[in-house]
Amino acid sequence: DLHAITVPHEPKVLAENTLKTAALYLACGIDLSYSHIFIQSHVSAHSELTWLLNCITPLNWLERMIQFKEKALKQGENVSVGLLDYPVLMAADILLYDADLVPVGEDQKQHIELTRDIAIRINDKFGKKKEPVLQLPQPLIRQEGARVMSLTDGTKKMSKSDPSELSRINLLDSPAEIQKKIKKCKTDPIRGLVFDDPQRPECNNLLTLYSLLSGKSKQEVATECRDMGWGEFKPLLTETIITALKPIQDKYAAIMTDKAYLESVLRQGREAAEVLANSTLKRVQSAFGFLAKI
Repeated sequence: DLHAITVPHEPKVLAENTLKTAALYLACGIDLSYSHIFIQSHVSAHSELTWLLNCITPLNWLERMIQFKEKALKQGENVSVGLLDYPVLMAADILLYDADLVPVGEDQKQHIELTRDIAIRINDKFGKKKEPVLQLPQPLIRQEGARVMSLTDGTKKMSKSDPSELSRINLLDSPAEIQKKIKKCKTDPIRGLVFDDPQRPECNNLLTLYSLLSGKSKQEVATECRDMGWGEFKPLLTETIITALKPIQDKYAAIMTDKAYLESVLRQGREAAEVLANSTLKRVQSAFGFLAKI
């Protein structure tokens, strides 16, 4: 939720959206037997470590971040310091928990590189050779589907910030909405569907989406769809998306009807996270030379 307020937001819906997002994560399959989920602002170490990282992060490191440049162009004079500092907060999110691997999309790789640069800077300045202050994380990027592209432009990432609802499939879209979006999605006039043709980005994107959600390999999809036209493929993709999202939507609906359960999960997650986060924060504070609490 701290990330959510770096752009203009409605205070009345922030808390509601926070709970909905947590419920969606759970519905998508987070296994609570070995994972924790919590609300970012409820673990104060995230904000505290961000400030410490801010004080050793050069300004030009943030100004060169691609996502900041793109969003700053859209917001103009309304761009906030928070948006510029977004990657440092993300670095704190990662470094607090001594993460080895961070699952990200291809577009987030630059943020992991920044996180590593910040950690290296702290280790070099405040750590010892055999006792680094912070763990250096590595990005974990899947080979297929690391970057799902827009339904209206196969050269751009599918994004919730796109002004057009037709550009994306939302996890809670109804079957009718999914059908409408796939029916209207951008394609090309060429019969026969193939992967990896640079002249057909939309074709590659839709085939990849079908492969990911059907569980079929790229080779299986290539064989199945090579002689298809869009009139045959679009209904197939539509039904595949609807089928893939239904169990997520059903589980989400069940979780949202049991607020006590959701709050209990988030409370337990916060308690577990605080133990790890506070330990890391104290380690960094000590390395920086802060006086221990009296």
